[in-house]
Amino acid sequence: MNLNLSPEEIVRREALAKMRALGIEPFPAEEFITTSNAEEIKANYEEGKQVIVAGRLMNQRIQGKAGFADLFDSTGRIQLYINQDALCPGEDKSLYQDVVRHLLHYGDFVGVEGSLFTTKLGEISIHVSGLKVLAKSLKPLPMVKTDADGKVHDAFTDPELRYRMRYVDLVVNPKVKDTFVKRTKIVNAMRNFFNDKGYLEVDTPVLQAIPGGASARPFITHHNSLDIPMYLRIANELYLKRLIVGGFDGVYEFSRNFRNEGMDRTHNPEFTVMEIYVAYKDYNWMMNFTEQMLEHVAIEALGKTDVQFGEKTLSFKAPFARVTMTDAIKQYTGFDITGKSEDELRAKCLELGLDAGENLGKGKLIDTLFGEMCEKHFIQPTFITDYPVEMSPLCKRHRENPELTERFELMVNGKELANAYSELNDPIDQRERFEEQARLMERGDDEAMFIDYDFLRSLEYGMPPTSGMGIGIDRLVMMMTNNESIQEVLFFPQMRPEKKQEGPDLASFEAKGIQAHWIDAIVSMGFLSLDKLKETKPTALHQNLNQYRKKNKLDVPAAQLEEIMMWFS
Repeated sequence: MNLNLSPEEIVRREALAKMRALGIEPFPAEEFITTSNAEEIKANYEEGKQVIVAGRLMNQRIQGKAGFADLFDSTGRIQLYINQDALCPGEDKSLYQDVVRHLLHYGDFVGVEGSLFTTKLGEISIHVSGLKVLAKSLKPLPMVKTDADGKVHDAFTDPELRYRMRYVDLVVNPKVKDTFVKRTKIVNAMRNFFNDKGYLEVDTPVLQAIPGGASARPFITHHNSLDIPMYLRIANELYLKRLIVGGFDGVYEFSRNFRNEGMDRTHNPEFTVMEIYVAYKDYNWMMNFTEQMLEHVAIEALGKTDVQFGEKTLSFKAPFARVTMTDAIKQYTGFDITGKSEDELRAKCLELGLDAGENLGKGKLIDTLFGEMCEKHFIQPTFITDYPVEMSPLCKRHRENPELTERFELMVNGKELANAYSELNDPIDQRERFEEQARLMERGDDEAMFIDYDFLRSLEYGMPPTSGMGIGIDRLVMMMTNNESIQEVLFFPQMRPEKKQEGPDLASFEAKGIQAHWIDAIVSMGFLSLDKLKETKPTALHQNLNQYRKKNKLDVPAAQLEEIMMWFS
């Protein structure tokens, strides 16, 4: 008995050895050239056309001298008809009788050649005349099945397993792949929109000596050659503005950012943001630009501007509503923040039962009021405008009220989706704002901004009037693909290290007199101790064991319920 491999894995490894004994290499090195794929075959069907395709072999229905199977490639499914005499026209029938019938398993990669035809039931299929093993699958994929009534059986739905083994999730859950295809379409539509405007896509450093451009807690590392601390970027804003100083009229970047903060359904420590900066523009222009861009993205990627998100319908049809932050807080709290001191703001937060620690300055207190009391009410895309100056250290003061800034955030479904400014280009004002952030850091605000003296120096050389906008790509994809968890739109979300699986407690099974072949079966089902086994029902175990016996062709008597009941005593 192999304690590390399930019986199914043992069977597959034995098949691997038998293939090699037959002179078949299960992992060939040479290129396999295809002429078509499942999608193209169905779209451009020609009776009798010769095709060569490759993919995973699934759902074999092979009996006697002929049978059917499904081949899944990156575009979808195509049915195969495999006939012994067509595949093996000579006297040697081993490719069919040994390999196809007994040595190929669910999930193996194969390449096939054959002619197209339509079955009596009207299904486009390939009559296989050639087959080559391309890769042996040594672990069995979950066998997700949908019955005639549309009911799904044995679905691979456990989030922990799905996110940790995304490679399995993508194979057995087609809707997951569709989400990521749409993600790429969304990004490409946005990129094309910018390129058509003549803006330049750029790359800026991920490792930064100063983690600037946002209020967030950074990840810290160490550069050995320079012997200095380095930070994974929390934002790329300050580098993109340096490029505007350098003479570019419009630059943008899809950037991977990192923030050493909490994880939940809308936050991941590693995330994707698109930031764009355009010279000679202001935040009013950027509001119009943003709503036009999102309308374009929705149409290009999804074919419509109204998208379903849970029970809500979100409309990305421009124009979007505009509400000032002051009016929003007044509407949902009855409190006017205009001219209020830090103490007055803290008192209001405490009155409402909100966090109001002494380390929080005016900006954080106002942010708390809005975030806790107002955000959730803005479901349809809405621009929240004119933030207090304390909340926006990189933003130009409002042209009509110096206590405010020319800033907006786009709220959708109660969450921030985009953030934009008329960028602060006065180096003296910027220095004062940075110094205030430094004072907040000394008070214990671990998300306050660092002072980037090189960025200040760049501003002293002159930056033209500029508007910039950043948009969370992961959140946008969530909303446009009807996924309420950010983990669903990340191929590989951050997770705790996988716990090492403990070996089976064989002694507990043997003490109950369980026979070795049934111990193999029990372990393969994930029951590693007698205590765990007793958490299931004897009747269910009885059924599963006999299914296991039949599937693996065990030369042992069927399990008896009375015998199994004794294991539970």
